[in-house]
Amino acid sequence: MMGGSVSVESRKKLHARFETVRANKAFELFVVAVIVFSALVIGVKTYPIPETVSQIVSALDWVITAIFLVEIIIRFLAEEHKRRFFKSGWNIFDALIVVVSLVPVDNSDMALVGRLIRIFRVLRMISIIPELRLLLTSLLKALPQLGYVMLLMFIIFYIYAAIGSTFFQAINPVLWGDIALSLLTLFRVMTFEDWTDVMYETMDVYPLSWIYYLTFIFFTAFAFLNMVIGIVVSVLEEEQQRIKQAEATARGEPTLLDLQDQIAELKVLLEKGKVSVS
Repeated sequence: MMGGSVSVESRKKLHARFETVRANKAFELFVVAVIVFSALVIGVKTYPIPETVSQIVSALDWVITAIFLVEIIIRFLAEEHKRRFFKSGWNIFDALIVVVSLVPVDNSDMALVGRLIRIFRVLRMISIIPELRLLLTSLLKALPQLGYVMLLMFIIFYIYAAIGSTFFQAINPVLWGDIALSLLTLFRVMTFEDWTDVMYETMDVYPLSWIYYLTFIFFTAFAFLNMVIGIVVSVLEEEQQRIKQAEATARGEPTLLDLQDQIAELKVLLEKGKVSVS
């Protein structure tokens, strides 16, 4: 019994140490620095470098992989409930990237796949930094609403592309030859990439064609893109509010919803009091 209690106590102490390391801000900054250095190493490989430098870069790549492996192990051991570790999609992503990076594929047919996997290690920055996770989560949650905006934008694009192909095809078949080319040209106009050259070319034949371009830019570059930004910002604020409420609940503090419920109950009591007095 004494040996069992000592074993449990030692496991708790070990878990507490790993938890302290994982929660340490210096440890988080170190991992972020390693991820940035990993991105730089990947960039160096794209340049023509001497064989000696290439060997050093390869050695550094394996050192980075070893550091990531140790970091994943620390995070796993710091988790009180080990099964909960794999319930997080980010933890699974990090573990998969590290495990695949351990496979020696430099001298095999899978060398290209190995390099691609190492490139994706930069995405671990998102799993490490909570603010980046918040941005990505908000963007994913905004996709259903953005889908309708994108559909409406595509309808506007298609209508204008059909009009442009009908009237401007004879002026410049390269830009307006068919509906697909017209869509690409309109995308160029929306991004303001030398769009005035396109407009002035058609204005030589149709002087009022500037109305076509300005209305298209108003609908797409101004109206729809602002709608997209508004939706993303709105979802981001809702996600931040949800996180704050979850943190308040974890600390045992009343949330905004609790205060609203209490205010509603007070209003009901006051109304009942007024009724009874009258």
